[in-house]
Amino acid sequence: MANFGPKDIKKLRELTDAGMMDCKKALAANDGDMDKAVEWLRDQGIGAAAKKASKTAAEGAIGIKVDSAKAVIVEINSQTDFVAQNEKFIDLMSEVVDHTFNNILVDADAIAASEIGGKPFNEYLAGHIAIIGENLVVRRSALINGDDKTAVSGYVHSNGKNGVIIAAECEDADTVAKVTPILREIAMHAAAMAPKSLTYKDLDSNYVEEETKGRIEAIKKENEELERLGKPLKNIPLYVSRAQLTDEVLASAKSDIEAELKAEGKPEKIWDRILPGKLDRFISDNTTLDQEQCLLDQKFVMDDSKSVGEYFNEKSAGKAKITTFTRLEVGEGIEVKEEDFAAEVAKQMA
Repeated sequence: MANFGPKDIKKLRELTDAGMMDCKKALAANDGDMDKAVEWLRDQGIGAAAKKASKTAAEGAIGIKVDSAKAVIVEINSQTDFVAQNEKFIDLMSEVVDHTFNNILVDADAIAASEIGGKPFNEYLAGHIAIIGENLVVRRSALINGDDKTAVSGYVHSNGKNGVIIAAECEDADTVAKVTPILREIAMHAAAMAPKSLTYKDLDSNYVEEETKGRIEAIKKENEELERLGKPLKNIPLYVSRAQLTDEVLASAKSDIEAELKAEGKPEKIWDRILPGKLDRFISDNTTLDQEQCLLDQKFVMDDSKSVGEYFNEKSAGKAKITTFTRLEVGEGIEVKEEDFAAEVAKQMA
């Protein structure tokens, strides 16, 4: 019979900040002796890791692995950029990426729930935290696992701070071989231009509505300043996304353009040569959200006369379709608490 209970586990957890199961193991290994359990955790590196877990890890690196129709991308955070460039951290990244790839782990939760080298992943990571000396977090991960008609590529920026994996479904194996290098170009574009979604079809309608209001108000305010300076005013759009441009909206825009051409005295027989360009301009002016945030709707950095979607369709001869991508940037969305260095030193000296 164990010489400890839930209260002892709770007390040990409060003393060391170690996980509940680790505290239970420590007490079981030491017949309920609290002091020995604390020492056991320290020897295992778990206590040290737990103390560091309270430190915000917002630096780090992105790692990817791509082979045939499979790819993974992993973000591992550290407290400092210095550690992220350390050889031990780089080795850790390589091991975790390979582990994720080989075991087809779909996300960070799956990684955390896995075993690596015969031990639970949290114990494995705790050992590396103790060795490296900073809190480390496997924060995000994604997997692409396709078939023989899936083209896959990826890219990590030279600083290791952002990366992309991307996939396209193809008609045949020849198309897979043809578009794979094109996907790398688009992965590089995505790393630089930071799209949030694949197409405008993925945008939430409420989000689009809020963005429409916000962008219109922002342009109105900007125009007030431009007017004060005597500069040309910007056009105020009615819409911000292709999702809003229904058949009725486009038909109305076409009628307005025709009325404008008529008022300008343009002969009706040449309207069909002018209308497409003006309608394209209307669509461009009213899809600014898509152009900023949707990969396939962004202007391609290597040829800004085309969108990414147009460029890929042209290069693939219409025989492939980009189906998914994941872009990760180190520390995205993490709020870093400003530390009072003097106060921290005083605390350590007390």
